Amino acid sequence: MRRIGFYVFCCLLLAFFALPLLWLACAPFDRTPTITASLPDFTLQNFDTLFDNPYAMRSLGNSLLLAAGTGVLVVVFAALAAYALSRVRLPGRDALLYTLLLLSSIVTGTAAMVPLFNLAFELHLIDSQLGVILVLTGGLLPSAIFILKDFMDGTPRSYEESAQVFGASPLQIVRHVVVPLVRPGLATIAVWSVAQVWGNFLIPFLLLRSPEKSPAAVVMYTFYTEGGQPDLALISTFSLLYSLPVVLMFLLVSSRYGFRFHGGIKR
Repeated sequence: MRRIGFYVFCCLLLAFFALPLLWLACAPFDRTPTITASLPDFTLQNFDTLFDNPYAMRSLGNSLLLAAGTGVLVVVFAALAAYALSRVRLPGRDALLYTLLLLSSIVTGTAAMVPLFNLAFELHLIDSQLGVILVLTGGLLPSAIFILKDFMDGTPRSYEESAQVFGASPLQIVRHVVVPLVRPGLATIAVWSVAQVWGNFLIPFLLLRSPEKSPAAVVMYTFYTEGGQPDLALISTFSLLYSLPVVLMFLLVSSRYGFRFHGGIKR
């Protein structure tokens, strides 16, 4: 009876998390979608309506731009900073790293929105996608550095010393020796940072003024009928397209690395 109860609990828990996904898979193809998951009255009219929206598909491109730009900056700067913190012995290095991680966890983007907005205003980055990328990058860097430092600590220094014997510069060592060894860590940080940016609503909503520059998370907020009710046909169809890039990226990275967190060193 204990085992049966355990399996029943697992099935109920699985169904609880599977129902929203089932709704997301069925509602876009339903002629009259509702908030309940059911067999759809099959139609593709919802996709035609979505493609006719002047901002829907453009917002997906804006989300790709923000996510890709932030992901590249986070991976590059986090890799350089993590390598420096791993190899250079500085007084109070660990305390500094933990302080940055703690402050980034406590003072989130929501709590720091007023000073961030003032900073973006002074730098003329309001209604600028570059400003959003820089703000998001700054918020993600402390955690990314903390995670990557563990990968850097696990790489043998003998490889770097061998490269130094042959006259490699520090940047060449990072590019040709360290980066290939910590590729799973870099892939993890890339997926994590892109996922964080992809679902971010508040910062683009406050810093961007032009609808044509808004990402998908902000544009989805505008999908209402003339009576003020959520347009489930548009929301469900857009949500399906909105979720595909992150899912595909996760599957691609997972199939390439399998999220094996032991770097590129053979064991």
